[in-house]
Amino acid sequence: MKVTVTQQHLAHGLSIVSRAVSPRSTLPVLANVLMATDEGRLRLSATNLELGITCWIPAQISEEGSITIPARTIVDLVSTFSPDHVNMTLDERTQTLNLVCNSSVHDIKGIDAQDFPPMPVTDPADGIELNLADFKDMIQQVAFAASTDEARPVLQGVKMDVVENVITLAATDGFRISVRRETFSSPIRQNVSIIIPARAMNELARIFSEDDKAVTMIVPQGRGQVIFRLKDAELVSQLIDGNFPDYQAIIPKSAKTKTIISTPAFLKACKQAEIIAREGNNVIRLDILPEEGGPGKVEISAQTEETGKSDISVEANIEGSPLLIAFNVKFLREVLDVIHSPNVSLETNANNSPGVIRPVGDENFVHVIMPMHLG
Repeated sequence: MKVTVTQQHLAHGLSIVSRAVSPRSTLPVLANVLMATDEGRLRLSATNLELGITCWIPAQISEEGSITIPARTIVDLVSTFSPDHVNMTLDERTQTLNLVCNSSVHDIKGIDAQDFPPMPVTDPADGIELNLADFKDMIQQVAFAASTDEARPVLQGVKMDVVENVITLAATDGFRISVRRETFSSPIRQNVSIIIPARAMNELARIFSEDDKAVTMIVPQGRGQVIFRLKDAELVSQLIDGNFPDYQAIIPKSAKTKTIISTPAFLKACKQAEIIAREGNNVIRLDILPEEGGPGKVEISAQTEETGKSDISVEANIEGSPLLIAFNVKFLREVLDVIHSPNVSLETNANNSPGVIRPVGDENFVHVIMPMHLG
């Protein structure tokens, strides 16, 4: 293998794929990045057997070939190079990659590319094409609500349902539920119901580039995998097997109190209250106070013995009964961070019933948060 690439392209490609490298694998090759010539470009791949990421970068190829190189070594080394051309030559006999950038010369010992797990080969014609901007937004509005508890693997995933021309993503950690749907302009050939690890979804959102307008999703039959194909990158993830909770049954169908509140004002109040609340289990109290004939207000308060207390009042339009309810402020902040509408609706029934947050004017997103005990 004899290849010339720019330092910028190589560093960018390595930053994309290295997130899939396995840091604690018993197989040494899984700590490596595969470099292979591929139809006039250089292909970089990494996998931990659950998640695999591949990207293609422009290259001048003098000789074809492939090698796997320790990810940490190559990433750290290339990041120190000046923005110039990098010449890479493989000594196949010793499986050593020689890198030259300006006056610096480096030899890195690798492992034969034959030992690297094969990445799946698929036909993009079998896939579902998704609008990139919408799909990235969907991921950002849902994946954060997935659980990080390894004891409940199903809750570490994002449930995806594609039925006719509607795609729905949902995630829950048992304390909150985030649901986002989007409608396609034309029907989809195949219905899909799968659970994708939230980590894979977050990585996918991270590798989207400005050049990408669409992403093709392929769910090969019987392989327990999902593949997302972009213009210059591909992500493969194992699916999670199991029964996802019936989240639709948990979303309240009606509300005794409906509070319309400015999204930026609510978010700012939560950020301020969180500074105090984080020292005491993240609990904040919302005192929802309607007023006859005019706007009401929501008094947001946090108090801990160690730090002190916060009291913030935010104007709101309130229909229904007054209510004092407590929430985890981190959960409130995280959902308000991903809502783009100027105002949000907080729908409540009682201090021991879930609260529902919806963007005003957007029917496609709903978020449910379980209340906390009023101490």
